[in-house]
Amino acid sequence: MCKQKILRMSDFRLKVFQSVARNLSFTKASQELFISQPAITKHIHELEINYGAQLFERKGNRISLTDAGRLLLRHCDHLLDEYKQLDYEMNLLHDDFVGELRLGASTTIAQYVLPPVLAQFIKRYPKVKLSLLNGNSRDIEKALQEHRIDLGLVEGISRLPNLKYSTFLEDELVAVVSADSKLAHKREISPEELAHIPLVLREYGSGTLDVIELALAKNHIRFADLHILMYLGSTESIKLFLQHADCMGIVSERSIKNELTTGKFQIVKIEQMSMLRQFDFVQLQGIESGLSQLFIRFAQQ
Repeated sequence: MCKQKILRMSDFRLKVFQSVARNLSFTKASQELFISQPAITKHIHELEINYGAQLFERKGNRISLTDAGRLLLRHCDHLLDEYKQLDYEMNLLHDDFVGELRLGASTTIAQYVLPPVLAQFIKRYPKVKLSLLNGNSRDIEKALQEHRIDLGLVEGISRLPNLKYSTFLEDELVAVVSADSKLAHKREISPEELAHIPLVLREYGSGTLDVIELALAKNHIRFADLHILMYLGSTESIKLFLQHADCMGIVSERSIKNELTTGKFQIVKIEQMSMLRQFDFVQLQGIESGLSQLFIRFAQQ
C-alpha cells in the first residue's frame, strides 16, 4: 500500500476515534460520519491493536475514555488539522482547491447572512466540501474549542482569550413591534420607558443578549429591571411571537427587512441607546487552515 493510502486510512481512523470520543457514542459517531456501526467498531478495534492499549471503557450502554484514549484525543485534534492542511497545500500545487471546511455560525448569521455567500463559494470552489453547524455564539465557540468545526462566525461582544477574532460585518440591533400592536403608535421611546414594556428576547448565550445588556448598562438600566415575557432560541421564533402578542422584540435589522418592506413590523427608536455590534470570524489561536483563510477572504469580498 502506498504512503498516501496509508496516510488517508490513518486519517480516517483518527476521524472515527475523534467522533466517538466527542460523542461518547458509537451510534452517534456512525450517524455523524455516515458509516455503519460495525465499521466504527472495526476502526476503533484496529487503533487499539495498533497502539496496544484500550481506548474506551465500556460499562453497559455507556463508554468513557481511558487514559490512553484521552492522550490520543489530545494529539488527534492537532494531527487531523495537519492532515487537512497537508491535503490543501498539496492540491494547491496544481491550482486545485480541494478539502473539507466545517463552518459554525450563530443563528442570525446562519439564517440571514451566510446562505448567499455559501452558494457563491460552492459555485467558485466546487471541490471544497462545506458543512455548517448552527447555534448561539457560545455554542459555536465551544464547538471550535472541541475541534468540531474549523471556522466560526459569531455575534456579540464577549471574547475568549484562546480564540482569535476578526471582523466580518457590522450589524445593528433594533427594537421592533408588530404593526398591529398597541405599541405601534410609539415611534420613539426613552431607555426608561423600555424597562416597562413587555419584551421577548433571545436566549442566554446569544450574542444578541450580550449587546443588549451592554447598551442597557450604558444607560444605567439593570437587565433585571426589564419586563421580559419570554426568551426564545431564534430570531424567527421572536418574529412569529411578535405577530401574536402585544410586546416588543430586539433583533438584528437584517432579519426584518422583508417585514419592514411589507409594513408588517415597525421599528421603535430608543433614544440615546445604540446597539451596534460586529459579526466576527473566530478561529483557534495559532491554527489558521488554508481553507479557512480562503473562505474568510472570499466572504469579506
